[in-house]
Amino acid sequence: MRKIKNLLSISLVMFTLAGAALAAEKPAIYNKKYPAKYTEEYVSNIKPIYKKISKDEVIYVALDMLKGTNGEFSRKAILGNNLTGEPIKVEFKDLSEIGKEYSGFDALGWKKGNKLYIFINQKHRTAPPGALAALLSHEALHQDEYNSLAEETYAWTMEASVWCEILRVFPESADDTHNSLVARENTLKKLFERGKYSDKYIKKTVWSNDGYKNLPTTSPGFEDL
Repeated sequence: MRKIKNLLSISLVMFTLAGAALAAEKPAIYNKKYPAKYTEEYVSNIKPIYKKISKDEVIYVALDMLKGTNGEFSRKAILGNNLTGEPIKVEFKDLSEIGKEYSGFDALGWKKGNKLYIFINQKHRTAPPGALAALLSHEALHQDEYNSLAEETYAWTMEASVWCEILRVFPESADDTHNSLVARENTLKKLFERGKYSDKYIKKTVWSNDGYKNLPTTSPGFEDL
């Protein structure tokens, strides 16, 4: 009887150790807001590429999610392939510190001297990286002190197209329907799809936006409507 008990005890220990080993082999979810691809090891590997851009890890993930989308142009622009030849700094910020008129903006492209910045409204700090990626694809197109209705139309259309592409690869990016940035992206997606993947309805929205009422029709590089 004692031998049987000993055998049962040994078997139980071996079973427990085997279970622990299997659990260890399964990758833990690093951040529940990140797609499963973005493990702690993966994020650690991409950090050297983006650490000059931002101090926020979620920005590294957002930029990496732009790979293979129409937003690849914007990702490269943020890395330094832009009019200044230098990386664009990205940070979350209280936009009212720049000007009260910007307090309600979701993000703001800014040029100071020969340096470019993208300031994202701090309320979006907890937004899914996929939504931030779409937003960044828009803001990276603003690379000088000029802006126009044509430029905004192009940038909003870029954002909508990138959001559609991201959802095809990472559909979970739209799961948080209560997030205000996700709501913005879904609104753009509907306009884009309604226009049969053109800027038809996005253009109308831009032209009727009070925030753009003083913008000229065109700007350098964005002459066509």
